[in-house]
Amino acid sequence: MNPRDIELLYEIGTFRLIPRTWAQFLTPEFANDAEHTLRMMWIALLIAKREGADAAKVVQMALVHDISELRAGDVHYLSRMYTERHEARAVTDTLQGTSLQELAALWEEYQQRQSVEAKIVKDADMLDVDLELQEQHAKGNALRDSWKEIRERVREKLFTQSAKEMWDAIKSSDPHGWHTHGRNRYTAGDWKR
Repeated sequence: MNPRDIELLYEIGTFRLIPRTWAQFLTPEFANDAEHTLRMMWIALLIAKREGADAAKVVQMALVHDISELRAGDVHYLSRMYTERHEARAVTDTLQGTSLQELAALWEEYQQRQSVEAKIVKDADMLDVDLELQEQHAKGNALRDSWKEIRERVREKLFTQSAKEMWDAIKSSDPHGWHTHGRNRYTAGDWKR
């Protein structure tokens, strides 16, 4: 067994300990990097299927899209103005000597935003923000409303038609619909009227 592979697994485990920097905007309950990555992988997979892209490549790219944050940290739109990061070095150092070092090329492809897969992953990355803002709004947080203009500009920057349609659907979605409208005791069980 390659010892660097085991070290990589421990380092990947720390993803759950890296908070998204949104907490600075008075919203400490936001997803951590691991939680963000998991959902955005599913978003990317949905978009890939709708756009006819290479779904396996999209999922792998989504898996590594924020891997630089293991060593370079997360920054938000304000702190990016003041922070110099060495993300490529962080990705190289993280994956160097592991059985997965070729994933660094997928990270680089993602950064270039030239392939349809890279565009889909970026779209998914952005859409996860809007899903989380909807969830926060359902809990009474006003950040979604404060960022309305900013997020509308983000919609204009989405690459795929599927992502734009998903963005539109998210705006009128109910974060509780999955359990209140799905099969449950009220809709199909012993409490149904």
